[in-house]
Amino acid sequence: MNTDSRTAAKTAEAPPAARPDVPARVGAPVTVLLWGGGLLLLLASVAVAVTIGPARISVPDVWSTVAAHLGFGASDLSPIRDGIIWNLRMPRTLLAAVCGAGLAVCGTVMQSLLRNPLADPFLLGVSSGASTGAVVVVVLGVGGGAVSLSAGAFVGALLSFALVLLLSHTLGGSTDRVVLSGVAAMQLFSALTSFVVMTSADAEQTRGVLFWLLGSLSGVGWSEVALCSAVLAVCLVVCLAHSRTLDAFAFGQDAAAALGVNVARTRIVLLCTTALLTAALVSAAGAIGFVGLVLPHAARALTGSGHRRLLPVTALAGAIFLVWVDTLARTVLDPQEVPVGVVTALIGVPAFVLVLYRTRSTS
Repeated sequence: MNTDSRTAAKTAEAPPAARPDVPARVGAPVTVLLWGGGLLLLLASVAVAVTIGPARISVPDVWSTVAAHLGFGASDLSPIRDGIIWNLRMPRTLLAAVCGAGLAVCGTVMQSLLRNPLADPFLLGVSSGASTGAVVVVVLGVGGGAVSLSAGAFVGALLSFALVLLLSHTLGGSTDRVVLSGVAAMQLFSALTSFVVMTSADAEQTRGVLFWLLGSLSGVGWSEVALCSAVLAVCLVVCLAHSRTLDAFAFGQDAAAALGVNVARTRIVLLCTTALLTAALVSAAGAIGFVGLVLPHAARALTGSGHRRLLPVTALAGAIFLVWVDTLARTVLDPQEVPVGVVTALIGVPAFVLVLYRTRSTS
């Protein structure tokens, strides 16, 4: 073991209080309070967000409808109001929560894995690949109507990530090569998307595709909620199982290897996990930016850098954030709807500038 590795290993093994670059550990009571309070706030946010809109609906109406559809009693609401709650607003709000949680978790993992505070879930070119897959299906009609926009986006996202893995492996597999490969794939698929739209799409198709590319949760149903929730649950379990490994990665690959971590295998597992989750979310809701970039920093300020505490808090923060962003997007210019990605960008850009400033101050 060389001198740098021994030094990194000692630093990683030192107690948090002795490390100036890591916030003090949060005690168990505070952690339980954060998790419990975050979960209650998420449930309350979902219940209140569903009531907001042109049709007058109260929180008791929401609980009554949900209970009735789950088999606990009967609802006295009219079929129209029941349908507004159960078939329109509830799946959209729940998918917003799932997307916010998933993107925030992916951002947290990427920032630790790549040791880059400015990394986000779309760094691997997944969103650009999904955009290409979506426009190929919608504009070129690939699949003859048997393939949906979401399916095309998912396939495109996986193809883009496969290209990133191939390029990074060919170039040596280091962290900076992964980032550069992601940038190259992002530019390639963005160019392909623009080419297809400009040469083959009419005005109506272009408007629809661009609206989806900016992030949209309109028209989603329970099937999207179930699929994305299942993928989120599996990927979150995988990330939590690697929480100690992510703690080691925060000090660099040499330190992680010195502590017995299989760096190459772990990196592949976590990159594939985050790419799969991002692909599923993007295929359902489009590219919603800045959630995975900003929310991990906000959660880290509350919990410190320990990923066993950080990941659940980040997921809850991302879910609550996107529930209210989506509510704002669909109501602020009613009856016209604003793409969710536009609202997250308007909120996220100032926060991103703050992250840049803090990164410069600590560098």
